[in-house]
Amino acid sequence: MADAAGTANRAGVRTARVLIAADKFKGSLTAVEVAERVTAGLLKAAPGVEVESLPVADGGDGTVDAAVAAGFERREVRVAGPLGHEVTAAFALRGGTAVVEMAEASGLQRLPAGVFAPLTASTYGSGELLRAALDAGARTIVFGVGGSATTDGGAGMLSALGARFLDADGEPVPPGGGGLDGLATADLSGLDSRLVDVDLVLASDVDNPLTGPKGAPAVYGPQKGASPDDVAALDEALAHYAKVLETALGAKAAEYAAAPGAGAAGGIGYGALVLGARFRPGIEVMLDVLGFAPALDRATLVITGEGSLDEQTLHGKAPAGVAAAARAQGREVIAVCGRLALRPEALGRAGIRRAYPLTEIEPDIAKCVADAGPLLERVAENIGRDFLV
Repeated sequence: MADAAGTANRAGVRTARVLIAADKFKGSLTAVEVAERVTAGLLKAAPGVEVESLPVADGGDGTVDAAVAAGFERREVRVAGPLGHEVTAAFALRGGTAVVEMAEASGLQRLPAGVFAPLTASTYGSGELLRAALDAGARTIVFGVGGSATTDGGAGMLSALGARFLDADGEPVPPGGGGLDGLATADLSGLDSRLVDVDLVLASDVDNPLTGPKGAPAVYGPQKGASPDDVAALDEALAHYAKVLETALGAKAAEYAAAPGAGAAGGIGYGALVLGARFRPGIEVMLDVLGFAPALDRATLVITGEGSLDEQTLHGKAPAGVAAAARAQGREVIAVCGRLALRPEALGRAGIRRAYPLTEIEPDIAKCVADAGPLLERVAENIGRDFLV
């Protein structure tokens, strides 16, 4: 095994200090649990190896948990879920920086099993989470968006922060994207004044515009239960919503609607841009917030991963971001995953030397999901034998 100074082993790889920076295995293991299992497996193969864990996320579900694992304080508040029922949601706080995850309030996991509400689900609770972060004294808010149950363009969120969306009779429009087709007036004058002095960062792994063939309804609506007719209705309603907002914002409303990230999480990205947010790829933001750079400096081998390594991974997902940052500093990167759908050449271009899927040990996908923890330990033992001894 390589010594503590990081000398090379028989494969020529510097492996004395391992950094585990993996995302969750969705439906099986949290990012924290992935790190625990990989650590256990490595130590079985190489008992003396130094291992540091830094669970990561790309702005979607699991982002708050990753921040808490990195030393942020978990804060819980009662907010409206996507259907209006009260839920307990969390954000993370350290100093003047808050990490807010919209899925905590408005995510698919907040819907009853088997229930979808593509036309009526609201992001109101996400706005309440942002308000709670402001109340806690946050001066920088990293707003991670993804995994939403909603397609309301962030109208619910803006309403919770003081905006008013009225129909032709001067009454509030119904919650959800479907109700925006009756929008006549958008009044943003009551938005929380504290937002002016806050650095709001929209952290997302998608760069879709608000509407159109690559917009929020067309691309992500079906995942939230939207039928083809629902998709068409939502796209028309969101386009109308952005048009009405031109009265309050001028030409900027159309610019925001076409901007990268506007279509993230059912268009809540658009609402965040209206609030003055700046868009950044989620994994880049989270690596900064979590302290990845100093951890990378201490490492000689990096292990990343997520449930499925596939084409989506290459477009802004956590493992690709970790690998890019590690490669830039000359570090070797290994990946773990449940399922591998990338060829070695694609992995190499992403900066990943080799991937270890659970399916190499257990071909049955259902068993991989059910027994992910023990299987991942066995995979990590193989990595330890291949690279650490």
